[in-house]
Amino acid sequence: MMRTKLVVLMSLALALPAFGKTYKSTYPVACSEVWGAVKDTLGNPENYAEVQSDDSNLTASFHPKHSVHVNISGALLQRTNHVTLVSKGTGCEMRVVSNYSGWEHDDQGDFKKRVDEFLAKPKDALPAQPANPATPAQ
Repeated sequence: MMRTKLVVLMSLALALPAFGKTYKSTYPVACSEVWGAVKDTLGNPENYAEVQSDDSNLTASFHPKHSVHVNISGALLQRTNHVTLVSKGTGCEMRVVSNYSGWEHDDQGDFKKRVDEFLAKPKDALPAQPANPATPAQ
């Protein structure tokens, strides 16, 4: 009887990531700009690990650094989140699949906040135009 319960619990622990929720956010800029923010955000090793991205499809999977847990059976589990960008007219929709939101951490919310912060940074000013060469004196 105990063995059956343990098998059921382990099966549930493995199946739970399949029940991740998809969160959608729309941006008024092109997906190429949002992808730059996503890549910069995921490039921070203090926040994310095991990042796998596909630049041609604008998708990535990643582990938040705080996401290692010990489940009831004592096994270590690490949550994998996914992000996909989809063009919507002149804008972009960011879809984040995350299966964890709790009191201490909100994987999707933390990720979105970091992407938003990157997009809000002022863009580098265009380099100054070189001065026109002086016309030769006659």
